[in-house]
This record gives sequence, C-alpha cells and structure tokens, in this order.
Amino acid sequence: MNLELVLITGMSGSGKSVALHALEDAGYYCVDNLPPELLTPFIALQHEQKAQRVAIAMDVRSGVSLPTVPLQLEALKSDGVLLRSLFLDATTDALLRRYSETRRRHPLSNQEGRRTDLPDQQRVLVQAIELERELLADLRDGADVIDTSLIRPAQLQSYIKSLISAPQSSLTLVFESFAFKRGVPLDADFVFDVRMLPNPHYVPVLRPLTGRDAPVAEWLRGHEDVARMYEDIEQFLTRWLDALARDHRSYVTVAIGCTGGQHRSVFLVERLAHSFGTRWGALTRHRELDAG
Repeated sequence: MNLELVLITGMSGSGKSVALHALEDAGYYCVDNLPPELLTPFIALQHEQKAQRVAIAMDVRSGVSLPTVPLQLEALKSDGVLLRSLFLDATTDALLRRYSETRRRHPLSNQEGRRTDLPDQQRVLVQAIELERELLADLRDGADVIDTSLIRPAQLQSYIKSLISAPQSSLTLVFESFAFKRGVPLDADFVFDVRMLPNPHYVPVLRPLTGRDAPVAEWLRGHEDVARMYEDIEQFLTRWLDALARDHRSYVTVAIGCTGGQHRSVFLVERLAHSFGTRWGALTRHRELDAG
C-alpha cells in the first residue's frame, strides 16, 4: 500500500494546529514544523518503517528552504506517494483579530514591510502577514485551500476529515454555500451569485427551514429561474471539469452564495453535489449552517 502524505501549510494563525490535531485523531502520524531539508529523508524513513499515513505541517518558520518544497512534493508523487496538500488561509482582518486576542508574536514580525498608514504595532503585523502571503504563494497554488476566516475549530476539524476521507479520484469537487453578507470565501475557485433568485426567506412557513429541507427544496424547484440557474452552473462545470482534471487539479471549490446562506445556496449546493458525485468525488460545505 502506498504511503499517504497530507501536507498542511498556510498562514500563521489560520488554524494549522487544529488541522493537525484532526489528522492525528484520524490515525495519521503527525509532525509539526518539519524543516524542508528533512522532508525527503523523513518520507524515506517512513517507507522503511512501512508507515501508511503521515501528516506534516510546514510554514514560514521553515525559513529560506521553503521554496524547495514544491519540487520535493513532485518527486515524492513520482515515487508513488499519495499526496494531499492543504493550505489554510484567512483574511488579514481575521488574522489581525486572532493575534490581538492571543497576543502571540507573528514569526515574521521582525521583517521589513511596506504599509505606512496604520498604527505602529498593527502596521508591523500587517506587513508580516503580507510578506507571509508572498512567501507561501507557490505552496498555495498547488493546494486545496480552506478559508478559516469565519469558521470555528470544530468546523475546520470536520472539513479536514471530510477532505482526507474523500476517495483519491482524479478530481474532487467541493461545493460550498455561503452568505454574501459575511464575505466571499477565500478558498473558492468559482463563485456563483444566486441572490437574484426567489427567496424562501420571505415565505413565513419556510423561513426557519434550510435548503436541505424538503418543503424549501420543493418550493425552489417550482420556480423556473432556479431551474435555469442550476442548468447554467451544471453546464459550465460539465464543460470545464475535464480540462481542470487534465491540468492535474486535485480539488476544485465551487462556492454558491445567497444573502443569508440558508436556503437558495444550500439547495443548489446539495443538488449539484448529488449530480456531479456520480462521476467525480463531491463534498459539501455549508459555511453558515455548519456554524450553527
């Protein structure tokens, strides 16, 4: 059996320790902050010990050797390692809030930055975050991105476990519902705005329900605009998913947003995941519902 490797990278303060704990609970042998120079020999050692599942967390604390990681990952995949790369991200505002709450020091806080329009302490932190985004850009491009800005640790653990339990297909689709009033997810590859569709929120009997409930689903199916939106999204994805798979994409996140993230977006996410799950790996996330 080939070795399964989950690499966790991402922004400092985005929840990498939570993700690593979720993988440890799932039976992975976990290593935090492994120096990039040790990645290849460490995996070789795991092969010798006949390990099956390993998770490694890396971030900017690894220093100047971080740019070597993408090439090492390609070499490991060529050697038969089953790689899943996860990148945890969050908005700058969310990261600022977390650092303010914990009073921890950012690992790049001594680096020189660019911003000059903020109070000194906050400016240093924003500069460090901007520099970190630049240093991690290559790792982000090749990974499945999870936006942790608005989700709780328990949600993140659930998302991590669902991703690693998905079958190793050529492409896994993540359909995500969200509320525009709380911001667009950073992890979205495609974003569809369905706020123009008929809204069950204004039907008193449907308001407390969600798009998962049969009365809401039946009501939405009765509107031609909803059917047309579903068909348009389905046709767009059907046209381009083969090309994305040929481009060696492992994950594609399709985010569908409405005003409150309760009815229309949830209904369409569930329906699309059911449809595309017959051919591709398909997962669902409901950012606002899962937070309840």
